[in-house]
Amino acid sequence: MLRNKSDAETGRSIEAQLNSGGGVIVELPGDADWRAVGDTIRGAVQVDIRFPSFKDGRGFTLASQLRSRLGYGGRLRAIGDLIPDQAQFLKRVGFDAITPDRSDLAADWARAEQRFSVVYQPANDAVATIPARRTGDDLDALNVRYRQSDALEILRDALQTTWRGRIALLSSFGTEAAVSLHLISRIDPATPVFFINTGRHFAQTEQYLRTLVDRLKLTDLRVLKPDADETRTEDADGYLWQRDADACCALRKVRPLARALDGFDALVTGRKRFHGGARAALPVVERVADGLRVNPLANWSAEQIQAYFQTHDLPRHPLTDMGYSSIGCWTCTAPAYGGGGLRAGRWPGQDKTECGIHAPAQGAAVRPERR
Repeated sequence: MLRNKSDAETGRSIEAQLNSGGGVIVELPGDADWRAVGDTIRGAVQVDIRFPSFKDGRGFTLASQLRSRLGYGGRLRAIGDLIPDQAQFLKRVGFDAITPDRSDLAADWARAEQRFSVVYQPANDAVATIPARRTGDDLDALNVRYRQSDALEILRDALQTTWRGRIALLSSFGTEAAVSLHLISRIDPATPVFFINTGRHFAQTEQYLRTLVDRLKLTDLRVLKPDADETRTEDADGYLWQRDADACCALRKVRPLARALDGFDALVTGRKRFHGGARAALPVVERVADGLRVNPLANWSAEQIQAYFQTHDLPRHPLTDMGYSSIGCWTCTAPAYGGGGLRAGRWPGQDKTECGIHAPAQGAAVRPERR
């Protein structure tokens, strides 16, 4: 997998390999155990998952696990007994293309392609190829256009035009969150705002959430929580965070967000390049494992953030004055004393720097649908 390349570069690389007859394509049955296929798909530019029946949902689960658990970043194609009504769900779990066995539903699949930005490929295609408009060119065009736009202009276009009715803001209600939330409130305070309540947040974060929601008159806060049954099974004693921080994040953050994304094509985030690490080359619009992220503050500096707080007299997170520069769960967050960057206090003592909700995907980019 080409993890250090942009979506567009990787998409073009995969296209070139497939068109030239190169690259490994692996086919898996929908009932395959994701834990047993890691070696099989390693190095594959494309994985085909076969659905024996449109009533068999195991292929959806497998695709989701390949993306979220194994971090597969190549192309996923659904093949077999599929129907157009499944297009949205196939897209949602990470499929880039669909090649159904039945040829009598071609017109319906074409309509589904337009509605849900999936790629329908006739079953007689010898090699699965995604059209050029799905290899990142549209995201490249958006990023070029947004390069000269300020954050408010980017958000207004994203909310009111490009992804109208299909976009939400994801907020941690952390130290810098008030900026994105304030910008949203200036455009449409009824914009859905997702907050992932892991059950491990500082009491001060929950207090800050209430303060900002009231102050900015945000009317559609959606609190996402981990599944109770999954939590009892996977974290019965409450100490999963100590044993396996990645598994804890998957349980308490990644999966709750994935379940909430039905009906949404893009999420606005408050991430910025000056945060460093994997964020240093952050584009304004990017493809990740579960869809699109819009990062209107990507090129803002720490000084611009502080100036915005002062200009609009925004309240600060209560823990800011205690040395916390980036705030997540209390189990895995500490004050960032002694330098090391804004996120130095996250998962202290570990190599881990991200929770996984923005895991990259190197497949073809989703085309924004204009209305």
